[in-house]
Amino acid sequence: MAPDRPFRHQVYETEPPVGSFEFLAGALPELDEAVWQHRVAQFGEVLRAANVAAIYLIHGTFAGNDPLGVLTGIGRLVPRWSDAVRGRYKMAVDVLAGQRGNYSPQFAQKIEAALNPDGQVIVPVRRFGWSSENHHIGRADAAIRLLDRLAEDDLPSGGRILCWAHSHGGNALALLSSLVSGHRDAVDEFFAHAEIYFRWPMSGRVDLPVWERVRRRLAENPTPLANNPLDIVTFGTPVRYGWHAASIAKLLHVVNHRPAGGVEPHRAAFPPDWGEVLDGAAGDFVQQFGIAGTNTPPGLLAWRARRANRQMAQLLQPGMPRRELLGRLKLGTRVADTGKTLLVDYGPQEGSVRRQLLGHAVYTKAPWLPLHAEQIAAQFYSDSLPK
Repeated sequence: MAPDRPFRHQVYETEPPVGSFEFLAGALPELDEAVWQHRVAQFGEVLRAANVAAIYLIHGTFAGNDPLGVLTGIGRLVPRWSDAVRGRYKMAVDVLAGQRGNYSPQFAQKIEAALNPDGQVIVPVRRFGWSSENHHIGRADAAIRLLDRLAEDDLPSGGRILCWAHSHGGNALALLSSLVSGHRDAVDEFFAHAEIYFRWPMSGRVDLPVWERVRRRLAENPTPLANNPLDIVTFGTPVRYGWHAASIAKLLHVVNHRPAGGVEPHRAAFPPDWGEVLDGAAGDFVQQFGIAGTNTPPGLLAWRARRANRQMAQLLQPGMPRRELLGRLKLGTRVADTGKTLLVDYGPQEGSVRRQLLGHAVYTKAPWLPLHAEQIAAQFYSDSLPK
């Protein structure tokens, strides 16, 4: 399979990774507020020099506004009511989750203030929310809605877009990279497989207008982000969909990883030491486990979503039956075949499973932000670093 074919799936192999990777020992985060502010402010200077127009924070699975897909169904009938409930539900998630595997409004505001210390917001930090459903059509819907959001934000020509995605939010971006690839036939096939999701099969009535709106935009301009370089960094994103490299200017994956005995140092052990998994000491188990075969299908009453999800599986994940999941897990794949992967040893995680989410929550915690910012600056914008 061509490595840059739109809407492909990464192949899990026993061979060495195709993508590049690097090991990094995460230094203990500096807790002094003044130092934290200074290091993030320096990152802001780098972003301005690199002409970054905006940062988008994209959460992962189960941290969104409709993880079970119920409100999407209601929204087909009463969109305004559904949108209002989505907003309240997400507010509740933000309160309960905070910075545990989630980008809270307070976290986004803190980053934006630190990036722009003089009070003038030159590099805005924007949150993008999606349903967070754990299946193909849910992540496809996220990609469609993010494209619509970027069009509405009307970013200045030439301004870079920096997307900062946690967990399966990264896989939604992988789908977006194929949507803006300019491959008309592949994009048409994508919409054809998903059509029952947004259009009634008998009447032809569209009840999720954002899908039809984005389809029209892509028909008019197959490469809508050509004038806005797309820089993407993923945190704990399970290795799933392939990336369309030509659509992305910069691509970096950050994975909480601790080398284990008995396997190659870039792979995760399976079965792992379950005590270490529960303590968050075995790296990011959610990133390790969330590969092909671990989707949660839409609810029984959401028959259009279920059918669209099955059809999307034929496009996005062919030849990977669920019954072969165990074999895929044994490969311990951490490294994506496109972009560079940083395998960061964050060390043992503090707190209960609820606080560290099996090693999956470390990326969204404020104390680690300076380290992440400095790695992004070095990997993406080295030409803009102070001399």
